[in-house]
Amino acid sequence: MKALPTLTVCLLLAWLPVIAQADTLIIVDDSGGASALPYYEVLNLQPRAGVSAPRMVIPRPPTEAINEASMLPVRSMRLSPGAVARRVIEAPGLPPFFLVGDDQRSSAWLQQRALRLRELGAVGLVVNISSAESLGALRALVPGLPLSPVAGDDLAERLGLQHYPVLITATGLEQ
Repeated sequence: MKALPTLTVCLLLAWLPVIAQADTLIIVDDSGGASALPYYEVLNLQPRAGVSAPRMVIPRPPTEAINEASMLPVRSMRLSPGAVARRVIEAPGLPPFFLVGDDQRSSAWLQQRALRLRELGAVGLVVNISSAESLGALRALVPGLPLSPVAGDDLAERLGLQHYPVLITATGLEQ
């Protein structure tokens, strides 16, 4: 049993020179070449003499309460009311949602399809809305359907949409 402590001591003694040189830089191969300093200087990573760092301004949090009304108005420049051709998409797992706006076409569409939208559990994104009152009026048309103001330009680009109202499911787009 005395062999085990002796073996441990021998291993520690063998590694002692390696541990002692751990902070020492060892160059394995120096093939020469040009300094990389100019590339780092372009990035302004190192402070330069006589040049002060730009002043960083940290935005202050709003003093008033943030609520849904503070997100309004919402304007989606790539989307407008209009006809949407039915189209097949493949988006497995995509929950159903729909896009509407604060316009007569969207209001009529919501009223006509409210039951189906509820059955699907679809969520509404209001992509063009001017005020909290207008949002409230839309919600009054379809009680129980969630409607949230959201800018829809990115979504329009990704789905190749230009118009709304539209229902989007995992299998297709339809008006």
